[in-house]
Amino acid sequence: MLLGLSNLNQLIPRLLERCSLLIQLKQIQAFLLVRGHGDTQFFAFKLVRFCTIQLSHLNYARLIFDSLRSPNIYLCTAMITAYASRPEQSSAAFLLFRDMVRNVSPRPDHFIYPHVLKSCSRPPQAEIVHGHILKSGFGEYSVVQTALLDCYSRSASGLESARFLFDEMCDRTIVSWTAMVSGYIRLGKIEEAVVLFEEMPERDVPSWNALIAGCTQNGLFSRALSILRSMIGCSTSEEGQLRGNRPNAITVACALSACGHSGTLQLGKEIHGYILRNDLGVDPYLSNALIDMYGKCASLNDAMMIFDKTAKRNLTSWNSMINCLAFHGQTSHAISIFEDMMLSGDDILPDEVTFIGLLNACTHGGEVERGKAYFEAMARDYNLQPCIQHYGCLIDLLGRAGKFEEALEVVRGMKIQPDEVIWGALLNGSRLHGRIDLAEVAVGKLIELDPDNGGYRTMLANIYGEQGKWEEVRRVRKILKEQDSYKTPGCSWVEINSQLHQFYSVDLTHSRTDEIYATLESLVDVC
Repeated sequence: MLLGLSNLNQLIPRLLERCSLLIQLKQIQAFLLVRGHGDTQFFAFKLVRFCTIQLSHLNYARLIFDSLRSPNIYLCTAMITAYASRPEQSSAAFLLFRDMVRNVSPRPDHFIYPHVLKSCSRPPQAEIVHGHILKSGFGEYSVVQTALLDCYSRSASGLESARFLFDEMCDRTIVSWTAMVSGYIRLGKIEEAVVLFEEMPERDVPSWNALIAGCTQNGLFSRALSILRSMIGCSTSEEGQLRGNRPNAITVACALSACGHSGTLQLGKEIHGYILRNDLGVDPYLSNALIDMYGKCASLNDAMMIFDKTAKRNLTSWNSMINCLAFHGQTSHAISIFEDMMLSGDDILPDEVTFIGLLNACTHGGEVERGKAYFEAMARDYNLQPCIQHYGCLIDLLGRAGKFEEALEVVRGMKIQPDEVIWGALLNGSRLHGRIDLAEVAVGKLIELDPDNGGYRTMLANIYGEQGKWEEVRRVRKILKEQDSYKTPGCSWVEINSQLHQFYSVDLTHSRTDEIYATLESLVDVC
């Protein structure tokens, strides 16, 4: 049966719709080769796209690409896009672009540059691509400018170039504004991000989400929640109805994270109510955010209720529940959830986060042998290499149990350099058991890592005080005074009428400081 080109144009997409395995794709490719269409760009593009998107098989897609005599711009864009979407393959995207430029064919268009720029991991690479953009005449295209801006703003050394590009843009879209705001956020420059956000002529949900997520990721939880309130205020009509930039699933997930970290349970419940009222759906993404929020706010019954109602649990769902229970000392319950996960039949295997939860659970419950068994099972049974957090949990477990020889043996056998997590865990265990000798060693190591942090010597002075070694206390405090070391101030939150109030030690910045201190003094007088 002879098939014309028009019939093939209809047949190949239909065959690809039924394709789910690489062997089936090869059969379609062989079918095309037999009919003399092995080098037809249209069909090759279909095969490459399907191979990269549906089968996630970049190596075979590249074999198809390399078999072509002269791939067109669409094929090059498809291949570069596939590489750029995977961080581990980003260098391949840049090299393919380099080969395109060297061969002078096909000529890059403005659609390909955003994907090439996404693959640039260092400012020098961005500068090379920037040069080609200017030579090819695409320097004034808004989509290309925004991609350049985003690329430069990924590193501190490129931020100035990103801002220069942004300031020089003639046509700033809402996407370019958001890209610049995100650039500041990525580098922890929240104040600059907020100032630029306030200057935006218009905002959409992604721009609000970028700022809320940035504040949450940088530990500014009360700021994140304040911005959420502003977003709701800007999108609420006089009749009280939400319109325009309504918070979406990403917005509320970021807000729930901020609630969890700051312990604002009442506001978290209000956000939960918003999810239900606005039919955002309780998919695994939002369910996990709710479990995490309720767990961190010590509302374990609510966290468990959400977990039980989650029909399709993924690994994050199980990890969230295990870690919540572990954090609040529910050792046996956390271990029981882990065992349920292993028996769930969903082919879910534990990852590094799972074992951090299990080790923390064992630490709180004093389950030394079980904790050691979990640690050993990571590499032996699941091919997971312990990271610094796992070692820190194990040393904390051993230190709290007074097993210092085993703890030191773990430190000596570590394949990675011990850091503050390790020595801090050892210092904590030494304090609990009055082991001044080990406390001195741990503090010495911590000071080597962070010489200006006075918190370590303060803790050592407290340990000396607990042991009645007052001369040593005076010696350490003298050193602290002479070095003018810093100590991170204590911080606490209180939630009143769904409003989060944050206080630091000796803090006078609150708007109602005078009233607070007057009330405190009146209570002291009563006592």
